[in-house]
Order: sequence, then C-alpha cells, then structure tokens
Amino acid sequence: MSPRAVAVRAGLQRGWIEFRQSVTNGQDLWSVLFFPIIALIVMFLLRNNTVPGTGFSLGSQSIPGILGMNVVLNGMLALGLSLTMDREDGTLLRAKATPNGMVGYLTGKVLSRTGTAVVGLLVPLVPAVFLFDGLELGRVSSWLTLAWVLVLGLVALLPIGAVLGSLFNTAQSMGFVSLPTMLLIGLSGVFYPISAFPDWLQWVAQAFPLYWLALGLRSAMLPDALAAAELSESWRHLETVGVLGLWAVAGLLLAPVVLRRMARRESGSAVEGRRQKAMQRTM
Repeated sequence: MSPRAVAVRAGLQRGWIEFRQSVTNGQDLWSVLFFPIIALIVMFLLRNNTVPGTGFSLGSQSIPGILGMNVVLNGMLALGLSLTMDREDGTLLRAKATPNGMVGYLTGKVLSRTGTAVVGLLVPLVPAVFLFDGLELGRVSSWLTLAWVLVLGLVALLPIGAVLGSLFNTAQSMGFVSLPTMLLIGLSGVFYPISAFPDWLQWVAQAFPLYWLALGLRSAMLPDALAAAELSESWRHLETVGVLGLWAVAGLLLAPVVLRRMARRESGSAVEGRRQKAMQRTM
C-alpha cells in the first residue's frame, strides 16, 4: 500500500472517530440540531398558509430550504470553522509534520463534516415526512434525485469551506463569513424561487451553487406542478448537474493548492502567536 493510500485510510478512520464523537457529545449535537428544530417548528406553524397563487402549504414548500441551509451550515461553514480552530490549537501543524499528514487530515475532516451534514439533514427530513402534507417522497425517483443532489451539493460546497478555513487565521475571523453567507442564502432562493427577483439578481444567484442545490432539493421533494414557479418553469436537472459539477471540479482543484500554501506558512511561532492573542481576548 502506498504512503498516500495509508494516509487516506488513516484519515477515514480519524473522520469516523470525529463523527462519532460529534454525535455523542451533547454540545456538538445541539449545535447541529438547533436550527432544524426551530425551523421545523416555524414551518409547522405556517403549514396552513399557502404559497401565493396555489393551494400548496407554505410550510411544506419550505422544507427543501431547511435541508439546503443545513448542508451549508453543517457542511461548508462548519468545515471552514473546524480548519481555523485546528490552526489555532496546533492540530494542523502536527498534521503538516507527518508524512502525507495533510492528505489524511483533509480526508478525515471531509468525512466527519459530511456525516454531520447528513445527520443534520435527516433530523428535519424524517419528521417532515409525517408532519407536512404534499411532499413527494413516496416515489423511488424522488429519493434518487435527493441522493444525487446532496452528493453533488456536498462535493461542490465542502471545498469552498476548506478554502474559507484556509484564508482566515482564527475562529473569530470566520464569523465575518457568516453574514455574507446568510445573505447569499436569501439571494439564492434557498427558501423560495427567485423568479420574482430582478433579472440581474437572478443571474447573480445562478452563478452560485446554493441556488442549484436548493432547486435540486425542491425538484426531489415538491410536486412537479410547482416547477411552474421556477425559472424556465422547469426543474432544470441537466443545468443543476452541470453547474454543481463545475463548482465541484473547481473546488477540488483549488482547495488542495490553497491548503498546501496555508500549511507551508504554519510554524510553531505562528501557532504560539495566535494562542497568545486568544488568551488576551479572554482576559
């Protein structure tokens, strides 16, 4: 077995351990469950409201948006935050000092965050099947669509999280990413089709993977009649595959380069400097 394959295997083992720890730790589990639980409660209260121009429940229509936002929060942003935290405490420096350590480290992080994102997605999805009417989850094709959209969406978004985590030195500085991300979620029509937006804003939204992830999730879970509210009045599966695939390829090519450059700048003095700054902030 090649050294790189050994590192990947070690990374998979590390990722499984981190995932298992996150779902058995009360604080970590609550951070994953908090948003979907609150969102489900809000959508349940709105279940008797209808989407304008239709008789379809507004609560049911918003369920794919809750799932999409979970992928962003528990996948992309959580991976970036995890990277910055590991830079602060020296974990990344230790990985750098190990042969092929960065390969194993990144493999483990991607696996653990993928598992956490899937758990964060299943938490609202399972009760939603029983609480909300109108969701088209009784067909095999719906689950197949849900599966490939989620896989492509995670592959497209996780490298972005790795790049963001490489650009910021501290976990506090990653907080500056949250507000633009939430704004992008709103502009990308994660919770509602963007067909009512101005034309220029529609083009901006379609340039980002969040729009296509949300569109794909709606196509898997909502009746085909609601496609009339979307751009081109269709679910645009081919375009979804194409755009998410392009983002995935670009991210997979860019993320290792950015991570290697970031790892080269890591040193004991840099870690100690960040640790001293963190201590000063807590005093």
